[in-house]
Amino acid sequence: MAYTVQEAANLSGTTVKTLYHYQKVGLLLPSTVGENGYRYYTDQELERLQQIMFYRALDFSLEQIKIALENEPNRLTCLEQQKVLLSARKERLSAILDTLEETISHARKGVPMKTEKMFAGLNKEEWGEALKDQNEYLQKEYGYSIDAEAVDAAVMNENAEEATQFMAFMAKSLKDGLSAQDEMVLSAIQKHIACLRRTMEIDAAGFAAQSRFFLTDDFHRSMLEGQQTGLSYYLCIAADHLAERDGINENSGRF
Repeated sequence: MAYTVQEAANLSGTTVKTLYHYQKVGLLLPSTVGENGYRYYTDQELERLQQIMFYRALDFSLEQIKIALENEPNRLTCLEQQKVLLSARKERLSAILDTLEETISHARKGVPMKTEKMFAGLNKEEWGEALKDQNEYLQKEYGYSIDAEAVDAAVMNENAEEATQFMAFMAKSLKDGLSAQDEMVLSAIQKHIACLRRTMEIDAAGFAAQSRFFLTDDFHRSMLEGQQTGLSYYLCIAADHLAERDGINENSGRF
């Protein structure tokens, strides 16, 4: 059976414009073109269109889809590969959806969510997306960005949980009027630095420099101030005090 381009678009839920574009890039050609210029598609073209749409659901680019279909001409094998990929995505999305539903439930009840559950489902792909805005800003302002391909999702999830707990403690300490030089505050910073050392070389002086950067940089300062007004300044003062104290202790130990 032959279908006009409009009928093919209606059956597949896509648009005539999209089908014309697929023809233009050589991804999906009509079976025949009538003397009147009308394009006609058969069941064979619709099967190929279905495969294309499966790949689009996986966020493949048109060029990637073209290569994939050329490399695997057997329709059944191709469909089985797509099933594996879509099943993996379904599992990831299901995990993220579970986390989202639990987050909504806690928010409605006004009950804090356990931090170890806040990032369930986030993997390398999601971390790349989560870092997108920050990377665009860093690239624009400073000419560098975080390498999303080098992200270890498990480590990032652990670090994110620890950082959430640390910033929540700092925000509460500020709100409760605890001095930035209080031993509990300094101890919390030391523990946070120890966690950071799992992925970078940093000491108290380095963290103090990082905190000063957060204070002066619009993007990072706004994130901190969004948690608690004055948090960026409070963190900077506390980090500077810890670095100064550690520096004195280090120099004293040399005599």
